[in-house]
Amino acid sequence: MIQGKKKYLGSIFLVIMMVVTGAVLFRGQPLGLLWESLKQVKLPFLFGGLLLMLGYVGCEALCTRRILGRLGHRVPYRRCLGYSFVGFYVSSITPSATGGQPAQIYCMSQDRIPAAHGALNMMLIAACYQTATLIWGGGIWLLCPRAGVFQGGMGLLLFYGAGMMVLLTVGMGMVMFLPGVSRRICGGILWLLEMLHLLRNPSALRKRLEHQLAEYAKGADCIKTNPGLAFQVLVLCLIQLGLLFSVPWMVYLAFGLQGHSWLQIAGLQALLTLAVSNLPLPGAVGPAEGGFVTAFTTVFGAGMVTPAMLVSRGISFYAFLLISFLVAMAVHLRLRRQARERTLREMTASRQGGRAKAIRRYLRTIGQEA
Repeated sequence: MIQGKKKYLGSIFLVIMMVVTGAVLFRGQPLGLLWESLKQVKLPFLFGGLLLMLGYVGCEALCTRRILGRLGHRVPYRRCLGYSFVGFYVSSITPSATGGQPAQIYCMSQDRIPAAHGALNMMLIAACYQTATLIWGGGIWLLCPRAGVFQGGMGLLLFYGAGMMVLLTVGMGMVMFLPGVSRRICGGILWLLEMLHLLRNPSALRKRLEHQLAEYAKGADCIKTNPGLAFQVLVLCLIQLGLLFSVPWMVYLAFGLQGHSWLQIAGLQALLTLAVSNLPLPGAVGPAEGGFVTAFTTVFGAGMVTPAMLVSRGISFYAFLLISFLVAMAVHLRLRRQARERTLREMTASRQGGRAKAIRRYLRTIGQEA
């Protein structure tokens, strides 16, 4: 799923970012007071937050199941859930919000789903997820009375995040529905970079560009032939993000606080997610924690905001990173077992003898051979 040095470098970088972030945030923080604050937390609400995160991953799994179903693949929901957990884990340890997509496509290909269909599935989900993020951010910006806390550096970060999200969404829509215009724009950019001698292998990049444009064209065809599919996936992504943005609300209730509405708290988290989601950092570690402290001080108070950040990020990222790792390992072991059994089946398909019969009998008992 993640090969070689990239896996270890990503994990090491994530640990370094966590250590640096902790050193900055906890500098001058009395650990005794921090522990006293954490002891006030009501555990049922923490479990509620974990259930929200399970629903968050489950919504993506449901999107995958519906899309693959339209492409002719009857995939069990539990298997789609495994793909989503793999994606969450890999994207959390790589400096890219979409770093988990290749890993999910790989897992699908090991389950006999063509890589082209896996890529199409992830592309449609990414387009709807980005659109849903902008809808949430735009709606909250208009409705949330606490949006004014995003000023100064946080305001610039929000402007950057929103701008990048708009560019990515518009660009994805263009390459899907305006392939001719997109081809000319991308070709012009490649030509300019080539003239500036910034490209090592222009011909290879052009081939890759044509391949990507062809994949996006397939995505547009899928949407056109299934007009309700994109709307269904978009609604699921809106629900998915709503569950994610509700985690700080659960933390707010866990500390026994009152006075702020769900809309205010979920709105702040929506804007914070929009601000940091496109930063090239694994899990947005650092800006996500610092941004939480800045944005939610008016909600939790200066003395409670750091413990609240620990609990909120502990639920929505760190604890779920561990859960996703365990599920990803289970998926990895399942794929290895399937590959081994497939090899045995191919080896014994045309052979006779007691050993071949014993292997075929074993495969039948585990349901791998009809």
